[in-house]
Amino acid sequence: AIRLYLLIFVCAVTRISSNPLVDIVVDRYHIPRVCPREVQTEDFVRYHFNGTFYENGKQFDSSHDRGKAFISQVGLGRLISGMDRGLLGMCVSERRRITVPPHLAYGSIGAGGVIPPDSVLVYDVHLLDIWNPEDKVQIRTLSKPAGCSRGASASDFVRYHYNGSLLTDEAFDSSNETYDTYLGQGDLIKGLEEGLLGTCVGERRVIIVPPFLAYGEQGYGAGIPPQATLVFEVLMVDLFNPKDDLTVEVMEVPQGCTRRTVVGDYVRYHYNGTFQDGTLFDSSYQRNGTYNTYIGMGHVIQGMDKALQGLCMGEKRRIGIPPHLAYGEKGVGGLIPGSAVLIFHIHVIDFHNPKDSVQIRITHKPRDCNATSEADDLIKYRYNCSLMDGTLLYSSDHYDSPSVTTLGANKVIVGLEDGLRGMCVGERREVVVPPHWAHGENGAGDVPRSAVLLFELELVELQKGVPEGYMFVWLGDGPDPLFDAMDMNGDKEVPLEEFSEFIHRQVQEDKGRLRPGMEASSIIKDMFDNQDRNKDGKIVEEELMVKEVEDQVARDEL
Repeated sequence: AIRLYLLIFVCAVTRISSNPLVDIVVDRYHIPRVCPREVQTEDFVRYHFNGTFYENGKQFDSSHDRGKAFISQVGLGRLISGMDRGLLGMCVSERRRITVPPHLAYGSIGAGGVIPPDSVLVYDVHLLDIWNPEDKVQIRTLSKPAGCSRGASASDFVRYHYNGSLLTDEAFDSSNETYDTYLGQGDLIKGLEEGLLGTCVGERRVIIVPPFLAYGEQGYGAGIPPQATLVFEVLMVDLFNPKDDLTVEVMEVPQGCTRRTVVGDYVRYHYNGTFQDGTLFDSSYQRNGTYNTYIGMGHVIQGMDKALQGLCMGEKRRIGIPPHLAYGEKGVGGLIPGSAVLIFHIHVIDFHNPKDSVQIRITHKPRDCNATSEADDLIKYRYNCSLMDGTLLYSSDHYDSPSVTTLGANKVIVGLEDGLRGMCVGERREVVVPPHWAHGENGAGDVPRSAVLLFELELVELQKGVPEGYMFVWLGDGPDPLFDAMDMNGDKEVPLEEFSEFIHRQVQEDKGRLRPGMEASSIIKDMFDNQDRNKDGKIVEEELMVKEVEDQVARDEL
């Protein structure tokens, strides 16, 4: 439409008879600060007015009294000529006083019994709305997240907040909770549905909907009058499509990953759970404990069960799970709304399989390796015990000397025992111990429940041992006859001093071995007392022969 500009007279008219009006007079006594649009020819307008006679100020009509705004099209003769011209260029929320001379109003005829002939009319107008049949939905983006990779499309399910108002800023509705609906199924007015297309999660936009794409001539309830342009300020909270699968973004993968999670593994991981707008709903970090579960057995939501497969220890991922793979339309109490997309940032601490064995990797082995550790040996070793994420739990460096243990005596966890066997002095190893060979589901001390442990080991000292129940063993065949070898001075009796000298000589010549980890003198005294049957302080040949027979009988019974 061609825009018409008004010639506004600012002169005051005092007496019609002496100074007749030749054109309308417009007094714009309230103009809004922002005027994005002015009335043009062929526009539709909705406005309130009070109509009075110029001569005496008496009211002849009022839309306020009727309780309903006046609606008409401008510039096509549907209004008196003076109003057709007086409304041009007007802004929504503007108030103006339009004085109309008779020849641009009802002339010399008047209007029925209400408006006398040759009456000058004054209209006090408050413009409420403007639209045109050619109008389209207007969209103005207020803010948009960086890196938006997906906007709402037809058939998507969306969750959004909104404030709804008229063009005059009069609010008619506001969402206390998100409004949840599918797009493209006719559940929304056409203009709002069109305005929501392409919106990203976290985006704010203003959507202006002309009446014919809103509630039209009928309006809606008490808040939306007929032929009202609607303004929606929208914040998109969530969106998904029923065909969506989970999304996986790998954030960090440790170097040297040789094993990934599979169905049946038991995994310990940390996570932060948020909605798509970033609102946190749960966090294992806040509880200061990992979430532990078996994979692929239905112990967690379907999407997480799937997302936990194929992960390395130490890997970090961002997981997006649509509601049909999470908590669905019902959500979870007051924690997770219905139809919510869930975002999980996960960090895998460790995982294992119940069938896992102890893993041993030799990091250093001396060239000379003549003896290796085995059951009953007494060993000294250094160690660091860590979780698989590198968290140090215990270390022999925290003490004054290396740790000491006898292999096979059940003094350390089974997995560590396995890792310490077969080592040379000076050898270093890395040993990975699954929880069923460590502290199990309950943990111990600073060891979390179901934790895989990493031991860094170094064997410092090795003393070869003797079988359980023995104090001394021969390394080969013993002397025959034994008593003659013990009776080094040939006097047919062996006191404690002579017996002790004999045993020490066998150990020095690598013919025999005492139990390690105990005082040699104490062991030798116990051995002597065991042979001295009559407790007279010396061993004779008959006592030794009786003892040998008893030992043989005991072995035969076993």
